[in-house]
Amino acid sequence: MTELQVGDLPTALTVVCAVLLAVAIGCAVFVTVDVLRHPPHMRVMTLVWPLTMLFGSVVWLVFYLRRGRATVDGHGRSAGTAIDTSHCGAGCALGDLVGEFGLVAFPALGTLVGLGTLYQDRIVAGWIIDFVIAFAVGIAFQYAAIAPMRGLGWRAGIVAALKADTLSITAWQVGMYGAMAVLQFAMLPALLGGRVGVLTPEYWVAMQVAMVAGFVCSYPMNALLVRKGLKEAM
Repeated sequence: MTELQVGDLPTALTVVCAVLLAVAIGCAVFVTVDVLRHPPHMRVMTLVWPLTMLFGSVVWLVFYLRRGRATVDGHGRSAGTAIDTSHCGAGCALGDLVGEFGLVAFPALGTLVGLGTLYQDRIVAGWIIDFVIAFAVGIAFQYAAIAPMRGLGWRAGIVAALKADTLSITAWQVGMYGAMAVLQFAMLPALLGGRVGVLTPEYWVAMQVAMVAGFVCSYPMNALLVRKGLKEAM
């Protein structure tokens, strides 16, 4: 399938998508400054909140200011499940960024995950790499949250983090990849004549949409994990 680059896409669409990404990055910068000035009670959220802005943009900024910021000093009412799910999504966001740009910079990474032997489509290699990185980062973020709260050692903390986040990260990635598949294999080819390449603003706006789909899929799983006591409400 044809992969479109910046010069192949309508200029107006590229400009609009670039502006949307600039707004999201601006939200991330604002929140980074804010959490550094007012450190969250749970330290890992210093990384989590700015990362969520990259896909959530203005909507997540409003959520942070109204609900997330209320937990900065360990008080106030918080939207626990939504924060738990956003915490999960931060690892996925970082995994997508590192994985996708890493594959562009080092194409040989694709062969390590079966590109050219098990399958021929680069997008599949990207998804595999993204998932591996997102899972590792997500578990690390969850460990940083759950171990101090429960007073766990590193081994028990890793086990608890795996129990807390394996299903929620998987649910997020299923929703995200499903949305990206619809966009990249159906909608965008129908509208633009091909799917969009990683180095286009359009790709990352599509990824923002897909990440929101991931949030929707992961939210009920996070709620279930909290109810079962496998995950801490934030």
